[in-house]
Amino acid sequence: MADAILEHSSLCYPNEACGLLAGDAGGLRMVYCLTNADNSPTRFTIEPDEHFGALRHAERSGWELIGAFHSHVHGPAFPSPVDLAEAAEPEWLWIVAGPVDGSTELRAYRIADGVATERELVLGDQEPVV
Repeated sequence: MADAILEHSSLCYPNEACGLLAGDAGGLRMVYCLTNADNSPTRFTIEPDEHFGALRHAERSGWELIGAFHSHVHGPAFPSPVDLAEAAEPEWLWIVAGPVDGSTELRAYRIADGVATERELVLGDQEPVV
């Protein structure tokens, strides 16, 4: 799943990539690589129809949406001030890939009340990425 996020980030370059994460009590089950409706190198909005399509697919699969990911084209894998201000789901896992134009890493956070708390990131085979 890390490869999907990194590949999507690379394909969307020079703009930010974005997507959603679905899972269940067993952990992360699906990464949805979606369209950045902003088509911007500095911000993202998940295309609404694709967001609802991912939600419907997750629910049909017995999962729920548990987070989102996006890339930072030039910046580090840390939430920007805009990310901190606009993160609307405090229970979600927020994955940031960055910098896409350098040695890209993935980092995961919970964001609540404008504060990011880093979390261990486990994808795919359950080996920590961070």
